Amino acid sequence: MYSKSDTERLNIQFADASAEELLSHFLQIYGKKIALSSSLGMEDQVLTAMLVGIEPDARIFTLDTGRLFPETYQLIHKTNSKYNIRIEVFFPDYTQVETMVNQEGINLFYETVEKRKRCCRVRKTEPLKRAFQGLEAWICGLRNQQSPTRKNTRLIEWDEMNNLLKINPLVEWSEEQLKQYIQTKHVPYNKLHDAGFPSIGCEPCTRAVEEGEDIRAGRWWWESPEHKECGLHRR
Repeated sequence: MYSKSDTERLNIQFADASAEELLSHFLQIYGKKIALSSSLGMEDQVLTAMLVGIEPDARIFTLDTGRLFPETYQLIHKTNSKYNIRIEVFFPDYTQVETMVNQEGINLFYETVEKRKRCCRVRKTEPLKRAFQGLEAWICGLRNQQSPTRKNTRLIEWDEMNNLLKINPLVEWSEEQLKQYIQTKHVPYNKLHDAGFPSIGCEPCTRAVEEGEDIRAGRWWWESPEHKECGLHRR
């Protein structure tokens, strides 16, 4: 198993490796102690297809915040059916959701950055901590091109907040590469992507992007770009 001190060496070792080679290596090393955290976006759908091709029983989980688009729920079902898998679904603690909504309102996230981050913490960060129990590494679909907050993401990082190795196999992929892979491999994807939604999260916090905007401009669009993270990926 690897530690924080190994990340620099691993980035050098796998600098020229394909995403599949990277996944194969870490699946062999970690087995059931590694999992893909999927948001059901294009990146994670590509990684799901790669993972099940390497190891059909590889662990894949997602977070159901309770505010997702209907198309996202449809995609979970379609992905499970196509690959004959069962994506693990983690939900927020209903008591925390009730307390938050009763104190701040149902759409508190529009009011201040602090309230939006509270909602993300309750609906995403806390369930993620439960999903991480027993893991020593996680696979993520972050890409450098996604937003200003992700431009310095590396292939292999150390997640200080969760004390886990974090692998980003698609970090240098372009959107064109993603679409080509999805088309060639017939990977199921969220139909909202065809309607101008390159990045899809909770329904009330996601809009379609305009021409010329960056691909995460539709997430929390009322906030400045440097704030546009939910707490799952601390930069």
